[in-house]
Amino acid sequence: MVGSPRLTRRVTLALCVAVPMVLTSACADRPAEPIRIRIATGSPTAVYYAFGRSLVKIINREIPGVRASVAITAASAENVALVSQGSAELGFTQADTLPSTSGGDPAVLGVARIYDDLLHLVVRDDGPIHRLEDLRGRKVSVGATGSGTEITASRLLDVAGLTPGSVDTRRLGLDSSVAALRRGEIDGFLFSGGLPVQAVAEFVQHTPTRIIDLGEWTEPMRQRYSQVYVSRDIPTSVYGLAPVTTVADPNYLIVSAKLPRSLVYELTRLLMERRMELGQAHPAAGRMSPQSAIATAPLPLHAGAADYYRASKP
Repeated sequence: MVGSPRLTRRVTLALCVAVPMVLTSACADRPAEPIRIRIATGSPTAVYYAFGRSLVKIINREIPGVRASVAITAASAENVALVSQGSAELGFTQADTLPSTSGGDPAVLGVARIYDDLLHLVVRDDGPIHRLEDLRGRKVSVGATGSGTEITASRLLDVAGLTPGSVDTRRLGLDSSVAALRRGEIDGFLFSGGLPVQAVAEFVQHTPTRIIDLGEWTEPMRQRYSQVYVSRDIPTSVYGLAPVTTVADPNYLIVSAKLPRSLVYELTRLLMERRMELGQAHPAAGRMSPQSAIATAPLPLHAGAADYYRASKP
């Protein structure tokens, strides 16, 4: 039950054991500084931010002695850097943006595989772009510097033979990309996100739009870069446009390796047990399950997350 005395006592005890120097006074019923959980997200109109805000609300409501907040970022690559450097405790990232785990102890670990990002190539319906190769010589946003979109888009252009210089690339965030396409300053933009991407859905409502099919490029990306890439469909029901197949990339919730085991257990529990509530913030968040969440390879699970998944097995 949410906010039950039994749950409150259990969580408080776990945190007191895990971080005694921080919560000693809390255990003695005296005011204490809360443990700070900063969640690195992304654009305010993309999935990471909606997911993160909902998770913050749940954490602040249900874990005593913890104060969570969201950080707006350029998304995946920046989020990994922030968690690695200790400037955030949790973050969202695409699988293809993860650092190498070979050699030494990783600074970041997995909490869960949460959903798949689908790569959108969005263009105006009255424009000249009908397939990926039509980007040659055109102005295209490939995502903000430090975003997962930038990495995935650059790899896509590479396997398609669209070498640097053959496409006039711009590094704009999602909101800036939408605005630039609306004004005709670019011919299209790439963005990797969970379905539906709010900013794309709003753009489609006011502007005749095409989303370009990219399904043929999944296997070349798997062969050249990473086996994490898979093909996924964007059906008509999402944006009201012709259905397409595109390149998809799993998304993970990552955590600092330094976070206490018992605290990560509680964070993982809330992530799984409150997924209906998270799904109200964005449908992609509601598609999680314990069975799929454990698949964070090549990133190891944090011991606290692994404890939860073992304890929750039917």
